[in-house]
Amino acid sequence: MKSNNIKRQGGYTSDLANQIADGSKPFHSLSIELEPQFKFEENKRTDEIVAYKAWFTQAGLPPFEVKFDEKITLPSYLSVIQFIDLQACEVGYNIYFRASGIREVK
Repeated sequence: MKSNNIKRQGGYTSDLANQIADGSKPFHSLSIELEPQFKFEENKRTDEIVAYKAWFTQAGLPPFEVKFDEKITLPSYLSVIQFIDLQACEVGYNIYFRASGIREVK
């Protein structure tokens, strides 16, 4: 996700995530499977999985990817979810998200 006029900060923060995403609006899960993120050594991919990624959306935002350090269980397509500890960081005008987990809202 490209950032527009957001104050630059270093590392992942909840403050940046709250500036971008509106906590009062629901998030919807788009992914039905997690995408593994592999470790790279000397510019070569290893078979070691270091994280998992999935896609989500919220009204007013383009779809965005969130990284999870642990394997999580994804709900069905377009389920309403809440993030556990959603954080964001900016690298080269791109915004990256991570969270420790999700909860399905019923």
